[in-house]
Amino acid sequence: MLFLYSIVTQIVQFLLPIFGFFSPKMKLFIDGRKTVFGTLEQKINSSDKTIWFHAASLGEYEQGLPVMEKIKEKFPNHKIVVTFFSPSGYEVRKNNSIADATVYLPLDTKSNAKRFLKLVHPEMVFFIKYEFWPNYLNELKKSNVTTYLISGIFRENQAFFKWYGGFYRKALKTFEYFFVQNESSKKLLQSLGFQNVKISGDTRFDRVVAILEKDNSLDFIANFKDNKTTIVIGSSWPKDEELLINYINQSSEEIKFIIAPHNIKEAQISNLKTQITKKTVIFSEKNNLDLSNFNVFIIDTVGILTKIYSYADIAYVGGGFGNPGVHNLLEPATFGIPIIVGPNYSHFAEATALVHQEGCISINNQNELNEAFDNLISNEDIRHEKGHICETFVQMNKGATQTIMSHIQQ
Repeated sequence: MLFLYSIVTQIVQFLLPIFGFFSPKMKLFIDGRKTVFGTLEQKINSSDKTIWFHAASLGEYEQGLPVMEKIKEKFPNHKIVVTFFSPSGYEVRKNNSIADATVYLPLDTKSNAKRFLKLVHPEMVFFIKYEFWPNYLNELKKSNVTTYLISGIFRENQAFFKWYGGFYRKALKTFEYFFVQNESSKKLLQSLGFQNVKISGDTRFDRVVAILEKDNSLDFIANFKDNKTTIVIGSSWPKDEELLINYINQSSEEIKFIIAPHNIKEAQISNLKTQITKKTVIFSEKNNLDLSNFNVFIIDTVGILTKIYSYADIAYVGGGFGNPGVHNLLEPATFGIPIIVGPNYSHFAEATALVHQEGCISINNQNELNEAFDNLISNEDIRHEKGHICETFVQMNKGATQTIMSHIQQ
């Protein structure tokens, strides 16, 4: 079966350049992999001791970051190699400060896996949350490299738990230990005979708790806020913005709005601005302006949303009107802010929990959005109560990184 899988993967690798002509994202996916082996040859010497972390995309990278930081602290003489599968992760974090080499993961062919592991020669490997590449795992097992899964999630509909999933079940035998997020994942692995499983929780909680210890100040945001009630809209999509724009346009002049869209292409930012009737400024055009004179601030850059959340009185997190659903709620939650989201959130455990605990409000339409905002704006006690629920939820779920590190250091 591994032989057939490898043939299919090689065919895919051969055909991918054709798709690159039709998709800019696919072109990044293809072109970025052309330099991987050359980069590794330059940055990793045969005498180096290395530890490898693999993240599918940006969310998994952020999830694994607390463990990366502790590993770097514990093993200061090792080089850290970070790989991404997706351009949306690599392009944002390719210049991170934690890794000595950050590259795309070459496609999972047998030859790629052998060449990659020969260049990296890791002593330890961490796969974050998911992505199980059979050829890489097979080569790691053959080389007796200690391999961990951290913040793992398993579901009944995955191939491992189907009658035809023997090929994938075999790949799981590579892992020295599974650190999973919940009881159901542990039980599913145990049903396959794996006892090397521990519920550690989700390392994302540790990451967002650590944010509180950093300097989150942004003078230009403080100037814009001007001590007024401020709603921060993070990672919004057009379907979110349709409702939000209607609310913004009829809102009080005493309310400030900061919008950080998921897509920051110039055309979309321009279109968003033209639909807003309030006095609006864009981040890239803010120089030499008194931002306190504006009602709406559109952020057309990346990397500062987390700090912006620290200035929010209320947060709206986008994506809840799309598939798979809402974006990361934990960043605003750690600052003790009440959160509003769209209806599609059930795929994410933290969103489901916060809605159930009433720290987060899920809305389905314009009327519900208007009512949620109005209630939170007009009633400071409710706002603080829901914010406290969010903050407590984050604090109660921290500790996954320590669980993982305690095991590794045994």
